[in-house]
Amino acid sequence: MQNPDRPEGNGAVATAVTAWALLGSALLLAVVLMNVASVLGTLVGWPVPGDFEMTEMGVAIAAFSFLPYCQMTRSNVTADIFTQRTGPRMLAILSLLGSLVALLFALLMLWRMYDGMLDQKTYDYETSILQIPVWLAYVPILASLALLAVAALTTLAQDVRRLSNGGLHD
Repeated sequence: MQNPDRPEGNGAVATAVTAWALLGSALLLAVVLMNVASVLGTLVGWPVPGDFEMTEMGVAIAAFSFLPYCQMTRSNVTADIFTQRTGPRMLAILSLLGSLVALLFALLMLWRMYDGMLDQKTYDYETSILQIPVWLAYVPILASLALLAVAALTTLAQDVRRLSNGGLHD
């Protein structure tokens, strides 16, 4: 079995997925530090204006940035209890179906989120305190979904190779 701490494959996709997840982690850390500063600032009379807005946007962006990494490391939710007695060929088929579903999900979400971004931009929606255009948060989310589609396509190709190999790993 593969190492769950490292994306499968050794190419540019695995590097991009890992770097994107690390950027998401850095963003999440920045959100946490901003919230600590806001709480401490409130105690001394210097709150951070718009901290709720920045937290909302930052956490959403960070959460989407982890999806490609989860796909590449095959760390999505699985139901191993139902597959523990199946053979390698059936596991390869189920893995292939999972990668196909992930690809279709990524493409559907990419399409719908792009439309959502266009609506936010068309109607000039902004956050109430900081007046940040809401559509700006969609840009890194769309990049995450595009990277998720590439990661799912990569795992789908790996699954096809495994299936043609009788379900055995490369």
